[in-house]
Amino acid sequence: MNAVRLCDIRDCLEGAIPAVLATSDAQGVPNVAYLSQVFFVDESHVALSFQFFNKTRHNILANPRATAMLIHPRTAGLFRLHLRYLRTESTGAVFERMKAQLAGIASHSGMDGVFKLLGSDIYEVELVEAVPGEPLPAPAASPGRLAALRAGAERLARSTTLDGALDAVLATLSDGLGIRHAMVLVLDAKHQRLYTVASCGYPTSGVGSEILVGQGVIGVAARERVPVRISHVTTAASYSQALRSSVDAGSAHAPANEIPYPGLARPHSQLAVPILSMGRLLGVLVAESPRDLEFGFEDEDALVALASHLGAAMELLQVAGEAETVSAAPVVAPPAPRGAMRLRRFQANDSIFIDDAYLIKGVAGAILWKLARDHVQQGRTDFSNRELRLDPTLGLPDVTDNLEARLLLLQRRLQEHGPHLRIEKTGRGRFRLVVGRALQLAEA
Repeated sequence: MNAVRLCDIRDCLEGAIPAVLATSDAQGVPNVAYLSQVFFVDESHVALSFQFFNKTRHNILANPRATAMLIHPRTAGLFRLHLRYLRTESTGAVFERMKAQLAGIASHSGMDGVFKLLGSDIYEVELVEAVPGEPLPAPAASPGRLAALRAGAERLARSTTLDGALDAVLATLSDGLGIRHAMVLVLDAKHQRLYTVASCGYPTSGVGSEILVGQGVIGVAARERVPVRISHVTTAASYSQALRSSVDAGSAHAPANEIPYPGLARPHSQLAVPILSMGRLLGVLVAESPRDLEFGFEDEDALVALASHLGAAMELLQVAGEAETVSAAPVVAPPAPRGAMRLRRFQANDSIFIDDAYLIKGVAGAILWKLARDHVQQGRTDFSNRELRLDPTLGLPDVTDNLEARLLLLQRRLQEHGPHLRIEKTGRGRFRLVVGRALQLAEA
């Protein structure tokens, strides 16, 4: 037998091919079972999922020795792990990540909430053996990710707007890391939803589409605040359908207000990484692929690093956006040319429609209604983040809510709708409502 290092066979721990665990009871009677997770802890330890008090569990408590058989998902090479049970953890980083991974897998198969992780069984890896055979050639090594991360971090550091920061992240994923399908969602803490603010690689941007925290792989990553990676084929139809449906149809009296979710119809690989700053959840960075085994542990490491930089940038840009550089007097707009453009608001959820086409809802909808109302009544075009933050009618959740993300969402939705109504940045913490047609406001 040939001894190898555990770190050399981490691809075997991706879960694409179930592992087999052999144990025996106190009398030496063997038992063999399939494993849902073999989790890499460090070079000398792995963790196995404890979900049921079954024969395997009974054996390992009586006799702590076990053997696991692993199959490499790309080469079909066989490896044998000689293990010794140490302890069971029901809290801590390893347990939380295994729990989130299990929940992410369950969300794909429609079994969310059925399979509950009771604990993480920690084993010492005493020996790793390569079983003799004729495996397939190993695939070519992926290009180094460090240079791409450095370029992305430098570009993020030069960003002066949230728009620029998000573009820097998506460009790093697409150009530097070769990830063609990706998106960024920001947390609405008050309603426990995530709304899309940027994406790349999809037929439509999906800006403004929403999912619930805890819904699907993305929602699980947000709820558990740890990365969730799915790298093999799953039954994704129910998952995709759930996300493509509107989370909230809004008022029963309002027309349909669904923004199509931008994700792949049948993703075979997914990686969702929470965007955190100072312990707070800001959103989720998501990568997808139509191919199996697209994202490995090094891709996860890269996205975690990138999401950390993005979280810090979002916090700094939010603080900068709340501080005005000038205190300019309101600008009175000249009369707008062409025919009138009608804006309707449904007060139940602040849904805004432009000429019967749905635009946006929620806080972003309330912001647009305030800007349009002030423009019609007072002729104003120039506004500041600070006055929005202090306006009690907007219902901003609290000072930690990312107002910059709300404004960017609104700006991008207006860009997609057409050229006659848009938002332009005019300085730090200031922006302008540009109106190309006269506005007619109507409450529905």
